[in-house]
Amino acid sequence: MDIPRIFNITERAHRIHNPITPEKLATLGAALRLEPGTRVLDLGSGSGEMLCTWARDHGIVGTGVDMSRLFSAQAAQRAAALGVAGRVTFIHGDAAGYISAEKVDVAACVGATWIGGGVAGTIGLLARSLSAGGIVLVGEPYWRRLPPTEEVARGCLASAIADFLTLPELLASFGHLGYDVVEMVLADQDGWDRYEAAKWLTMRRWLDANPDDELAPEIREKLGTEPVRHATFTREYLGWGVFALMSRHSAGPA
Repeated sequence: MDIPRIFNITERAHRIHNPITPEKLATLGAALRLEPGTRVLDLGSGSGEMLCTWARDHGIVGTGVDMSRLFSAQAAQRAAALGVAGRVTFIHGDAAGYISAEKVDVAACVGATWIGGGVAGTIGLLARSLSAGGIVLVGEPYWRRLPPTEEVARGCLASAIADFLTLPELLASFGHLGYDVVEMVLADQDGWDRYEAAKWLTMRRWLDANPDDELAPEIREKLGTEPVRHATFTREYLGWGVFALMSRHSAGPA
């Protein structure tokens, strides 16, 4: 079980596999007012930076699940490096359908809502692991500027304009699902640069070391086109954020 190899190649040097920066990730942890012992589940945990830094900074206890064998190993190494290996556990496995055996205080899927077939399905999946009054965290793209054409949407690596909502529409959609939005931390263009541009040096060094690999032509093509694609489309049109939600069904009287 693993993700497509090309992602293990292009993002192997990433600690965070989405456009949020370390500073914004720290802002998110502080904004959630995490207490020592808070139990956090992270589905699609990547290289484990969120759980590891929150364990170091806030004393949380966490479990991460990710399909990438490489990223799961990197997460365990990061936990050891930060001295939190006793507080966080990383499982190499399929996050789709994963339900925690013990209820958690925060259930997160930050940038991998495909595991539940979209935002609504992923929120439903996370809710099955959540204790009453807990927080769901969802990381999701939105249109920063509505693309003028479907071609522009495809330049943002969407299949169509309809793939994503504008920010007001996305926030409203959480309410339609029965959730209050209680916090949000939004990526910015610098965050997109750090996520996308970091791949370019990784790809170049991989090509220099692996010129005869079967994926070398594909990586070569991506390195030649990704900087312009990113600057033309993703950087200008696509936003991304992490949204903290609480079920209205567990709230007090209005």
